[in-house]
Amino acid sequence: MTTTIFQQKIITMDPSRPEATHVAVKEGRILGVGGLAELKAWGAYSLDERFADKVLMPGFVEGHAHAMEGSFWRKTYCGYFGRMDPEEKICSGLTTIDAVLARLSEAEQQLDDAEAPLSGWQLDPIYMGNQRLSRGDLDRVSTTRPIEVLHASGHILNVNTKALSLSGLLKSGINHPGIALDHEGLPTGELKGPEVMMSVAGYVGFDRSLTDADAQGLQDFAKICVRAGVTTVTDLASRLSDETVEMMQIVTSAEDFSARLVPLKLFIGLSPKDLIARVGELAKLSTDRLRLGKIKIVADGSIQGFPARMRWSGYYNGAPNGLWYITPEQLSEIYHLALEAGVQVHTHINGDQAI
Repeated sequence: MTTTIFQQKIITMDPSRPEATHVAVKEGRILGVGGLAELKAWGAYSLDERFADKVLMPGFVEGHAHAMEGSFWRKTYCGYFGRMDPEEKICSGLTTIDAVLARLSEAEQQLDDAEAPLSGWQLDPIYMGNQRLSRGDLDRVSTTRPIEVLHASGHILNVNTKALSLSGLLKSGINHPGIALDHEGLPTGELKGPEVMMSVAGYVGFDRSLTDADAQGLQDFAKICVRAGVTTVTDLASRLSDETVEMMQIVTSAEDFSARLVPLKLFIGLSPKDLIARVGELAKLSTDRLRLGKIKIVADGSIQGFPARMRWSGYYNGAPNGLWYITPEQLSEIYHLALEAGVQVHTHINGDQAI
């Protein structure tokens, strides 16, 4: 096969030679980068000048991402900062709780089904003086449909009274560190940690997408990657069910899928031994654009939401210490088994006690 030499402005990211003018490609792979005179030495070639006015640079590797963001964009954006969606529409940022509620109310009016859930995402109260969103606030949007807003950290959900009622949590006598209570002893609607969040997620439109993208979401996620110049991207917390893996195989094998995806198996739901066995099976299913066989563990929560595990003297505002999402004993067992099997483990830890 003849070599094709493309003329472009090339930023190499290599300080020893930061720029080049041509790249040689053969059999779908890069043969060399440099000047035309250098690359001619590879032998017969054709010169392609179609991209002479474009800039080429190496693709970025995104080491901490979540493919579920692609699915989130079909929900209501409630973030503090303006963001561009997969179709390049700018979604303005919301800087107050009232602005968040106004956007949710607008989205609620566009729903045809009177009982369909309303889901928002990317709320970050830390920029709002840590003002907390309550079920009473969300009840102002609707008392007849379940409503949920996921925090930017991914570690906290806020839900309305209807969502608490559907999930069986609207009652007194609850004693769980992940469920905040009001002065009457009822949940405020702020739920922390995967154990509690997953118990409500199915009622508020977040059952699957709280951890996994669907097919359209994965395609939309790839669009976001392209716009950021990312060619290899992690999905750092996927349940990787058989259904999800099959979907990922189909989507990533499409000719127009524009990223290499590295999803990590979330530890939840399996014993340490079964977890290691499962990722061993997944590794055998890897392809060039879908790299499987690694583990993700979440040890504690987020610092800004206060479920991270802190050493003395704890949180500055006196909030109780955060949550263990896995016991240290289980964590140790997974590490030992993974090391023996040669399996890579990525661990989410925020608080200094967890570290």
